[in-house]
Amino acid sequence: MPAISQQQSHRRMYRLVAAAAGLATVGALAAALPAGAHDNGHGKPLPSRYQDVQLLSFNDLHGNLEPPSGSSGRVTELQADGTTKTIDAGGVEYLATHLREARKGNAYSVTAAGGDMVGASPLISGLFHDEPTIEALNKLDLDVTSVGNHEFDEGAKELARLQNGGCHPTAGCYTDKKFEGADFPYLAANVLDEKTGKPILKPYWVWKKKDVKIGFIGVTLEDTPGVVSAEGVKGLKFKDEVETINKYAKVLQKQGVKSIVALIHEGGQPASGSYNYNCDSPGAGDGISGPIVDIAKNISPSVDALVTGHTHAAYVCTIPDPSGKPRMVTSAASFGRLYTDTTLTYDRFTGDIARTAVKSANHVVTRTVAKAPDMTQLIGKWNTLAAPIGNRAVGYISADVPNTGTESPMGDLIADAQLAYGKGLDPETDLALMNPGGVRAGLTYAAKGTEGDGVVTYAEGFTVQPFSNTVNLQDFTGAQLLKVLQEQVSGSNAASPKVLQPSANLTYTLDLTKTGAERIVLDSVRLNGAAVDPAATYRVATNSFLAGGGDGFTTLGQGTNDLVGGDDLAALVAYLTANSSAGSPIAPPVANRITVVS
Repeated sequence: MPAISQQQSHRRMYRLVAAAAGLATVGALAAALPAGAHDNGHGKPLPSRYQDVQLLSFNDLHGNLEPPSGSSGRVTELQADGTTKTIDAGGVEYLATHLREARKGNAYSVTAAGGDMVGASPLISGLFHDEPTIEALNKLDLDVTSVGNHEFDEGAKELARLQNGGCHPTAGCYTDKKFEGADFPYLAANVLDEKTGKPILKPYWVWKKKDVKIGFIGVTLEDTPGVVSAEGVKGLKFKDEVETINKYAKVLQKQGVKSIVALIHEGGQPASGSYNYNCDSPGAGDGISGPIVDIAKNISPSVDALVTGHTHAAYVCTIPDPSGKPRMVTSAASFGRLYTDTTLTYDRFTGDIARTAVKSANHVVTRTVAKAPDMTQLIGKWNTLAAPIGNRAVGYISADVPNTGTESPMGDLIADAQLAYGKGLDPETDLALMNPGGVRAGLTYAAKGTEGDGVVTYAEGFTVQPFSNTVNLQDFTGAQLLKVLQEQVSGSNAASPKVLQPSANLTYTLDLTKTGAERIVLDSVRLNGAAVDPAATYRVATNSFLAGGGDGFTTLGQGTNDLVGGDDLAALVAYLTANSSAGSPIAPPVANRITVVS
């Protein structure tokens, strides 16, 4: 389910605000190393003591093979004079070119990822259960990745199919060639089978070239069950990230592998939205907050670098390990807009990374380079198969419908669609609530293909709502409804609020100057202009993820008189079709249902 959801574990408390950031573009731990060349006494030089290993990494691709649209396809760059500019970025045709160029001249190069390669994907990948993305990653020469929460959207069996290959159990084969699966290992060290107690996939993997070897340990966030549907994690147990990494770091060391990188699908929130800001200004780790800070501070010093993800943020930071020694922690935003280039200096005498020489920087996947022909061919093949479904017009809009902001026009539009759908199932339906992480994109007015400006295609709708949730109806008391609103900003959501997108008939004030549940001004809550009666019963439409208590909304998992409806994307499509036409397009909702005080 939603990639940006962050749960607060029972062990951790996190800061809401990070320190201000500076202007540097490269994170480095320092430099000077002694000269290492020597000979064997016969005049022949031996290998240098130190070997630079290039680690290229990215995370949270989410099946974005084509360049993402709108703000999802741009990054912000900090300029020398303190101003910022936006750069169009992303698309695997360009990512392939950038990675291939970066590898040139680097004999020792390994490419790793931090999870969520698939899931919540646009139609070109999602329609085919993400087989196109696995094919693209194979062509990108990805060496290894951790699992992310979205790798479990369709359950452990489907993840195993993506790893090992084979046709989909219900959809079958999409082409005349059997799906071969991933050429790279998915690592899932902290994801255990409840029955056997063993990891469902490899916990670690060792990259070797000549006499150089580096171990990789892969984990996803412990709270994956809180951000994925219950069916997706059925039969699985998710263990603590730190304990798991430390356990397998010892295993690797016993095998003689002393250079270790952790791939962690959990992240933080940087103090700046610019990908190239100085995360270490004024001090190590001062420019980042969130779960990854606590994790990084507790992972064994034997681990030399952390590649992270999940929050879709861009950062290159050093965070002290338990011994107080700085350690590199990176994330390359999302959707293939950035990649990270990290230099790990391997010490042949010790077999370990010379931590003082580690340097790293994020780089933009610009669209000004040549497209990789093999990726263009791959995209063309799958677009041809998807076209009959994806190109169908389902509605019309008069302007962009963005998915940004505490309350977004796109989120409002989906909530309105689900309320209308709910009333069709049961006229007694009172309101609808949509989780923000389930709104994967906005709708853009400008045509993406030949459909024309303002036309919404099925493919564009699929990009907005790719999860195949159902629209469910449940009964709640007024007191429970008010508690649901409070759960947006309290409990597991206190540190990182998840503000539900409401249908047009629900309004209230969110006071961010207060803390916890008090941020919801209860006296301001109005449904159809009237105060909510704590003793009355209200029928609420949500998607199946929320109806199961997802995203920390435990009260939504306690509804009664359940009615399971149809696909949530179908509800949006029906609403657009019924309420718009070429001559009368629908206008973006005005995001004024929640009054935010800050």
